[in-house]
Amino acid sequence: MRRDSRLSGVLHILLHIARREGAPMTSELLAKAMETNPVVIRRIMSGLRDAGYVRSEKGHGGGWTLACDLAQLTLRDIYLALGSPELLAMGNRTEAPGCLLEQAVNGALNSSFMAAEALLLERFGQVTLAQLDLDVRALEAGRKNLSSCPAGQQLPSQHSKESTHDV
Repeated sequence: MRRDSRLSGVLHILLHIARREGAPMTSELLAKAMETNPVVIRRIMSGLRDAGYVRSEKGHGGGWTLACDLAQLTLRDIYLALGSPELLAMGNRTEAPGCLLEQAVNGALNSSFMAAEALLLERFGQVTLAQLDLDVRALEAGRKNLSSCPAGQQLPSQHSKESTHDV
């Protein structure tokens, strides 16, 4: 089963955008970071724009910028802006079984799935993008070359004007 990696990818993109200190990032450059097509980026980012988390400018010098403070933006906010994709890959064999045994199994699994999703969403609401940015800075402190990220090879770091690499 294929996993939905949009949340992870969008968080990656948003941290790149934050590093640009208000300078726009094009869909093409963001697509390079996510190893996808710019059309996919525009489709994903439109939900974030509709939620007020990013802005987009068309034309020469345009691109995507943040529209809010990282400290106010949580993983849950981004998850919801993406349309609340499925959190768990597991499910019931059939949703309306005739067998009483399978009905009991479904009941136990459904309550467990709901509890797990509630816990995960609660945790998502506790983690801000500012906290993720601090995690990145801690990783940077222990590592000089961050060029393993495709977009990082072309982006200057916010805190080091001499650097040619970003996360």
